[in-house]
Amino acid sequence: MSENHEAAVPAPGATRLTLVSDCGNCFGLCCVALAYAASADFAINKPAGKPCPNLQQDFRCGIHRDLRGRGFQGCTVYDCFGAGQKVSQQTFEGRDWRTAPETAASMFEVFPVMRQLHELLWYVTEALALPKARPVHPELRAALEETEAFTALAPEALAGLDVPAHRDKVNKLLLKASELVRADFKGKKKDRRGADLMGAKLKGADLRGANLRGAFLIAADLRGADLRMADLIGADFRDARLSGADLTEAFFLTQAQLNAAKGDATTKLPPSLVRPTHW
Repeated sequence: MSENHEAAVPAPGATRLTLVSDCGNCFGLCCVALAYAASADFAINKPAGKPCPNLQQDFRCGIHRDLRGRGFQGCTVYDCFGAGQKVSQQTFEGRDWRTAPETAASMFEVFPVMRQLHELLWYVTEALALPKARPVHPELRAALEETEAFTALAPEALAGLDVPAHRDKVNKLLLKASELVRADFKGKKKDRRGADLMGAKLKGADLRGANLRGAFLIAADLRGADLRMADLIGADFRDARLSGADLTEAFFLTQAQLNAAKGDATTKLPPSLVRPTHW
């Protein structure tokens, strides 16, 4: 999964810069620490802690240019939000698991924890950039500082962190921000939180201000749909058709979600994200 050049372009600010994957400064952690099963996304089974056979000695992917053609589509849609380089270069101070094998078990345990913390930092940073969420900005700034402090913990402390509890606390603030942003669509906004919309025919749908948090939009037809000011946190866009869709003001949308979807040159994107190379 290393060398994912479809990483997001950060919004202005030093914090966002640290939340973009930098595979050149990572020890291929997503290619080793994570497990995956043979499926439409992965050509083989791989247990957690075992290096992918495509991972080279320099921690780069040997088939990066042809991941989709070789059956590793799942690698092209993964995003660690910069957790890989943080664990590699800061938490473990540049010691890699090959030359310092005593770090391997701890490093692989800590990486998924750091990834969750960095994902929260991404969302909180975006919420702080939403003018209409200003009433909750003080609480969000406090959450940002607390989360950043967690990312600086030693490996043992990181491994023992109660991430679900922290995520729940932060998510409540993100939901408040979402409600403030979508308040202008009173009477129009649709609550589709966690909805099963797999394969749904939503071509040209007016989904402005919709709550689509955690919605299953796998293979949904969203061609020409208006998703401005829609909350898309955690929405599953795998194979969703986004040609002509307007996502310019959608929020809590990540590059990984876009990478999993099917769009084209007519799809309108937020300025903080880039058009996937496979579209």
